[in-house]
Amino acid sequence: MTDTEKKLLQAQHRLEEAQARDRVKERKARTRRLIQEGAILEKVLPEVQTMELSALEDYLIQKLPQHD
Repeated sequence: MTDTEKKLLQAQHRLEEAQARDRVKERKARTRRLIQEGAILEKVLPEVQTMELSALEDYLIQKLPQHD
């Protein structure tokens, strides 16, 4: 393997590592957002804590206007 090939391979690995870090950062941001949104939902509608997820989904579909 030539020196140029080694440098190219290293650059490719650095790019892959940076992309993996970005995916982790995005996933953590999404998880945080979902937790915060769930906390707000429970604060506004405390009864959702005892609902099954399918019942909650049906409830929200009925109460919220549909966007087409």
